[in-house]
Amino acid sequence: MPKKPLVVVTRRLPDVIETRMRELFDARLNHDDRPMTQAELVEAAKSADVLVPTVTDHIDAAVISQAGSQLRLVANYGNGVDNIDVQSALNRGITVTNTPGVLTEDTADMTMALILAVPRRMADGIEVMKTGEWKGWSPTWMLGHRIWGKRLGIIGMGRIGQAVARRARAFGMSIHYHNRRRLPTVVEEELEATYWESLDQMLARMDVISVHCPHTPATYHLLSARRLKLVRPEAYIVNTARGEVIDENALARMLDANELAGAGLDVFEHEPAVNPKLARSKRVLLLPHMGSATMEGRIDMGERVIINIKTFMDGHRPPDRVLPSML
Repeated sequence: MPKKPLVVVTRRLPDVIETRMRELFDARLNHDDRPMTQAELVEAAKSADVLVPTVTDHIDAAVISQAGSQLRLVANYGNGVDNIDVQSALNRGITVTNTPGVLTEDTADMTMALILAVPRRMADGIEVMKTGEWKGWSPTWMLGHRIWGKRLGIIGMGRIGQAVARRARAFGMSIHYHNRRRLPTVVEEELEATYWESLDQMLARMDVISVHCPHTPATYHLLSARRLKLVRPEAYIVNTARGEVIDENALARMLDANELAGAGLDVFEHEPAVNPKLARSKRVLLLPHMGSATMEGRIDMGERVIINIKTFMDGHRPPDRVLPSML
């Protein structure tokens, strides 16, 4: 019987996934779910045949340079790979995979929840009910804004962006988008989406802006202080993608100065730390990076990881291989 590959998993995964990994591989699991330090990640890379990190694990050039010669696959448990130096891995002959597609609907659901919750001041309403401050209905109290008929500007029209567009259309919003490449006409027609080649021009005209692009060197602070100044003061910003895409300090300053109506954020630039200015703001609804946090989604992610590992170990190209040219 051939020797099972040593698979090191950096965080606790759903029981059904960990059990299946134990059946198929020599799986070293993280039962207490404590995040690994960089030194521990280096030790894991020195011994593992396959490393299974998550978004919070930085598999950078320093880790990869110290990896053992037997490390052949980094199977990321996550949709993005901005936590991995893909080029360094490729230079060492290490394949990188991710888990695309399985988080699409869950993240789109949470995005739509924020698009609804922020303009309608749901967090304010919950707080009033919890503190017992509610004195009864009033025609001019706790007024928010409707989203029906408003313009939604989507930054990044991949799987998740398109899923958000479908939901937003059902709520009567008009769909606009900026993307690295324009969508095929048939998709634009299905979504009734208007393409903007210029992000600056789109930002200046939207009522709600939703971020769905990955974090890459090209998208770091894509919503810079300059670009945020283009956004209308009555507009809202929602981010369920990556915190690094928005200049958080500039966003916080504008919210404090009433230069933006509000924001709904599920991701942050320096997670798990949250910018204190954003944490204090009454105009922001903050969530703890839970956009994809469903049991179904987490199990689907694990199953994709297992498929990638099994396919690779059987001598075939894994279905979710990531190359630098794709980023």
